[in-house]
Amino acid sequence: MTQPLLQPPKRLYRTARAALRPQPHSLNMIGFGFDGTACFRKGTAIGPDAIRDVAFDIESYSPYLDLDLEETTPFYDLGNLIVGQSGDAHQDFLAAHERFSELVGDLDLAAEGIKFLALGGEHSISYSFIARYLQAYPDLLLLHLDAHADLRDGYQGYHYSHASVIKRALDHFGPGHQLLQFGIRSGTKDEYAWMRENQTLAPSLDAFVAFIEAQPAGRPIYLTLDLDYFDPAYLPGTGTPEPGGQDFFSFIRIIQALRHKNMVAADVVELSPPVDATGNSDVFATKVVRELVLAFQREDEDEQ
Repeated sequence: MTQPLLQPPKRLYRTARAALRPQPHSLNMIGFGFDGTACFRKGTAIGPDAIRDVAFDIESYSPYLDLDLEETTPFYDLGNLIVGQSGDAHQDFLAAHERFSELVGDLDLAAEGIKFLALGGEHSISYSFIARYLQAYPDLLLLHLDAHADLRDGYQGYHYSHASVIKRALDHFGPGHQLLQFGIRSGTKDEYAWMRENQTLAPSLDAFVAFIEAQPAGRPIYLTLDLDYFDPAYLPGTGTPEPGGQDFFSFIRIIQALRHKNMVAADVVELSPPVDATGNSDVFATKVVRELVLAFQREDEDEQ
């Protein structure tokens, strides 16, 4: 008997349609509530459903993009990838990764226009998605917003650690792939040396946005967003907060640039609802997700 791969969410994301498998030529939302390698504060396992819950209590309209969730083309909520709780974080991650691999099977994500928006969970979950999109698109641009470089070759005994996700993604890089990072303000000396040598770290928000704007309209882009990109004064509900971060409006500038580009997938990770008892971080993260859902609505689609 085939084991189930997905667990239905307690509540579908607002305006999303339910689906049991990835839908072609569409945006597919999926939760991946794994936090087994989190090394400071856990709680991100319940992030996906926290975002779904809050989505019903915020406006569907974005004044920043002049778009409304109620008026977008259909998108789908697949529910949450099943994650084991064996106590062996490495094996639980590998099992969940295999479930994702089985879910997408031999689908050609590029040819079938399958777009994912993954909700974490800790940052390690992004590996499953990034690796598959690197395989699908030989010219993929990976945009990384984060407080941390995530370039360690394993951390605290975990090969697929939340502190290693970009390093693991680089394992799959080909000659046409490219990485650009912004918001990084914490890392090892070796990580910073690597970023300088490979010129992956944008020196400013203006430079990061200008780089996006300079990309050909058809170039595929994957955005991975660790919510500790934002300063903890704005979003304290995350596992490894770092002072000196960005505000919401820096993200809006990035989204406004991506709105005109070919974003093929994204993830939003590291929301830890238990850390912020006020619930303000849940609201902040949910508005970030709203903007991302709307940004997948290509401007040329609006004009059809």
